[in-house]
Amino acid sequence: MRAGSSAIAGLAAVGLFVGVLAACSAGGTGARDEGPARTDPVGSTDSAATAKATPSASPTEVPDTVDAVRLLKHDPKVSADIKSDLKPCVADEYPVDVSYGNLTGGATDDVLVNVMTCGDAVGIGTYVYQDDGGAYRNVFQAEEPPVYAEIDRGDLVVTKQVYEKGDSVSSPSGEEILTYRWSGDGFKQEGRTHNAYSHAVDGASPAPTDDS
Repeated sequence: MRAGSSAIAGLAAVGLFVGVLAACSAGGTGARDEGPARTDPVGSTDSAATAKATPSASPTEVPDTVDAVRLLKHDPKVSADIKSDLKPCVADEYPVDVSYGNLTGGATDDVLVNVMTCGDAVGIGTYVYQDDGGAYRNVFQAEEPPVYAEIDRGDLVVTKQVYEKGDSVSSPSGEEILTYRWSGDGFKQEGRTHNAYSHAVDGASPAPTDDS
């Protein structure tokens, strides 16, 4: 029995030695293949990386979808001409563009509405509405066509096409780009750029002049 036990122990030792040799021959380093034990919670490193890569959320809330047509028609500041021209182009599709963005620094995004013509999509009016306790207040409007506005990094950028005698609707002589910024009680113009188009060559680049 003693001899048998010695033989079994010897075989076990040989087997363990062979296993170690096999691990070394495979290029491994035993238990160290797994690296040092992690002391941080699982996924904490990835979460930190994600937090750094993800920009902080906007402090404003996006409002519910606004019925821009109803808003315009019930706004006493909107001219009678705009209201009369505000009709569907096809079925119930109105020529209205609506954008949301933080223009006035409030807790809720403001609403920018552009009204256009059906035939050639010329902008005839642009309006900014601020959420005032659940109701929308008109804080900016421009009704001198052709006009169109956009939100650019918190600024209101209004583009007005400039036409001279003989210009067609599709070929203006230039454009005025006006930049407005909220000052606490209203929008104030911060910059003005004039782009003059050349009619000599189709597709020619305009020559901008910054008058800010």
